[in-house]
Amino acid sequence: MPGFGDIVQKAFYLGVGLASYAGEKAGGKLAEVRSQAQKLADEMVAKGEMTTDEARRFVEDMMKQVQQPQGSGEASETTPASEPRRIEILEEDEEPTVKEAAPENVDQLRQQVLDLQEELKKLQRD
Repeated sequence: MPGFGDIVQKAFYLGVGLASYAGEKAGGKLAEVRSQAQKLADEMVAKGEMTTDEARRFVEDMMKQVQQPQGSGEASETTPASEPRRIEILEEDEEPTVKEAAPENVDQLRQQVLDLQEELKKLQRD
């Protein structure tokens, strides 16, 4: 029967091995992303849609975005987005859904949405 020291040592080696494996996988994915970004930039330069300096900056920006940790929501709020924020437009017959809103705020928010939809209709008629 292995002693407690052997179990701790094996657990440590397992952790080191997993960390090493994860690092290798991440490095491979990072190289793949860089290759794809470079290929896209090269195609855009060839089509005349961007200059070589813009292509270089594009690849660098893409790599910075990939390397940033995704878990911190605060960091993404303080840094400006590189593309516009996406919005969803609901059809008239769809019920707007509100997540994490207090029950008393739901009716108020629903009324605001209806008012904005009505105002949008008025603007589209003009």
